[in-house]
Amino acid sequence: MGRDERDRIAVIPGDGIGQEVVPAAVEVLEAVGDFEFVEADAGDAVKAETGDALPQETYDLAAEADATLFGAAGETAADVILPLREAVDSFVNVRPAKAYPGVDALRPETDLVFLRENTEGVYSGHEDRLSEDLSTLTRVVTTSASERLAEFACDYVTDRADAGETPGFHVAHKANVMRETDGRFRDAVVGVADERGVDTDEVLMDAVATHLCLEPETFDVVVCPNLAGDVLSDLAAGLVGGLGLLPSANVGPDRALFEPVHGTAPDIAGDGVANPAATLFSAAMLLQYLGHDDAGERVREATEGVLADGPRTPDLGGDASTEDVTAAVVDRL
Repeated sequence: MGRDERDRIAVIPGDGIGQEVVPAAVEVLEAVGDFEFVEADAGDAVKAETGDALPQETYDLAAEADATLFGAAGETAADVILPLREAVDSFVNVRPAKAYPGVDALRPETDLVFLRENTEGVYSGHEDRLSEDLSTLTRVVTTSASERLAEFACDYVTDRADAGETPGFHVAHKANVMRETDGRFRDAVVGVADERGVDTDEVLMDAVATHLCLEPETFDVVVCPNLAGDVLSDLAAGLVGGLGLLPSANVGPDRALFEPVHGTAPDIAGDGVANPAATLFSAAMLLQYLGHDDAGERVREATEGVLADGPRTPDLGGDASTEDVTAAVVDRL
């Protein structure tokens, strides 16, 4: 999706350590390319100041930029990230979980990607408090959204497949209990894959959780509904060293938003020791999305090299600052 003119990147640091790791990622992006960065506010701090966690100008910027780099939001997270995903019409959340050399991981063989439906399920926002004793939540699953996710998944695994290899992915669901909703999801995803000649292997989502812990190497690409993708990817984070290592992409038909999976980390916010790795890996995904494949691979390799050789932030057993790690990545670039 690269263009002759400079790519316009919306930069939304948000709250907490987002104010530290997003500038680190911008510094790294500046080291590999010429981009137009436009910064905007969102999150708890801007709500306290203006009464609105996501100002309209921030939403509009994300909706119009070629790509968006977002940090984190605190108590207002649902009021920020869900509308921002809507702004880019994101229908899939891409969450890689990989163990890196030099990082103490429970399961160093872990290397997989979750493709999570990003528009519906139990995150659709249809909740009601009907009485002092009763609240309800309506789960929304449509064939159209499930098929759109499946088309993306088929393209994704086909692009990754080695020559002569039949592409495939796992489908995680709970259709044995949620027969109408997850049944619809499963049927739609498997139906598209069958039409595309892509192999699928169905696994109940609770079984995925067990097998992830015992045999993570059995999974490569996992396609799943919204809530399952959220929970299972966080579980995988625990296998590879923590949320500080997981990037993500919220992809729409014409633009995308990239964010680390971790939150605001208020216990260390402002101390200058936040691990920028997840945000740097998100920046690498952003580069590749915009068509700068070589630059994206350079950022990924440089970040992996620093994870392996140091310096490392305290969450990985070191004593380096965010600035130290960022400088080390730039030096490698």
